[in-house]
Amino acid sequence: MLTGIRIVVLGGDARQLEVIRKCVDMDATVSVVGFDQLEEPLRGASRESLSVKLLESADALVLPVVGCDEEGNVNALFGAQKLQFLNEHAAALPPHCVVYTGMARTYLKEICARHDLKLVELLERDDVAIYNSIPTAEGALMMAIQHTDFTIHGANCVVLGMGRTGFTMARALQGLGARVKVGVRRAEDAARAVEMGWKPFMTRDLADETQGVDLIFNTIPSMIITAQILSKLPQSTVIIDLASAPGGCDFRFAEKRGITAMLAPGLPGIVAPKTAGAIIANTLVQLLMEDNPDRGMRNELARENGRLCNYRLTLHI
Repeated sequence: MLTGIRIVVLGGDARQLEVIRKCVDMDATVSVVGFDQLEEPLRGASRESLSVKLLESADALVLPVVGCDEEGNVNALFGAQKLQFLNEHAAALPPHCVVYTGMARTYLKEICARHDLKLVELLERDDVAIYNSIPTAEGALMMAIQHTDFTIHGANCVVLGMGRTGFTMARALQGLGARVKVGVRRAEDAARAVEMGWKPFMTRDLADETQGVDLIFNTIPSMIITAQILSKLPQSTVIIDLASAPGGCDFRFAEKRGITAMLAPGLPGIVAPKTAGAIIANTLVQLLMEDNPDRGMRNELARENGRLCNYRLTLHI
C-alpha cells in the first residue's frame, strides 16, 4: 500500500486518470492540478492549484507522458489555466521527492539536475515500452487500414527497426497475413527476424528494397526515409512513422511526390488511453513501493500489466 505517501499529479490527459485512480486505490494521498474542467469527480483525490506550498510536502510529482516543453509548459487536457513548472516549483520539492514522467526534454532534465531531484522517465523502461508497443501496433494498423484501399493480408510491408515497437509491429502484420520485411542494423537482429519468419535486410540497403512496397512502418528516430529513398518508392506507398518527433521521414518531399506519409507518435494515449494509463499507473505504483517488504504486491502489479496486454490483437475502426 501507499499509505502516508503524498503524490501530486500535475496535468496530463486521460492516461493520468488511471494513474490517479490507482494511487487512490493504493491509499496514497493524491492532489491533482489541471483537472478543473473534468466533469466526472475524482474520487479520493483533491483538486488544487499549482503552488509552492502544495509541492513542499510532495513525496512524488507525476507529470504527463511528455513532461513539459522547453519553457516549462505542462499539457493539461482537463485544465482551463496555463500550467508552468518553474524553477521555484522545483526548488520547493523536498530532496527525497521523485519526479516521474514518460519522457523528459532538456528543460525538465536540467531543472531536476539543478535541484538534485531524482527524475524517472517511465517510457525509457523496457517493460513499459514493450507493453506500450501493443496499443502502438494496434493504432498503426488502424491508420494503415484507414488510408489504404487494399487488405493488409498479402500486402508488402516494411518495418524499419526491430526494437521493442518494431518487433511487435512486425509480428502483428505477420499475424494478419502480410509479407513482412524488416530493416535491421545488427546481425543478431537479422537472425531473429529469420527465426520469426520475416525477411531481414540491413537498413543501409533500404534503397534496394523499395520495389513494390505497399506500407512502411518506421520506428527509427533518425532520418532514414530520405528524399532519395522516397524517389524510388511507388507513389501508392503509405508511410506510418512511429518514431518520436520529428520522425525519420522527409515529409516535405513525400508530400511533393504525392506519397502519403504520417507522423504518428503517442498512439497508446490516442487509441487506448485506459490501457496505456493503467500500464503507467501499475509501473509507477511498483516503483513507489520499492522499499515495501511486501514483494507479493509488487509481483501482482507486474502480473496485472501482463494481463492488460495479454490479448489477441483486435482492431477498433
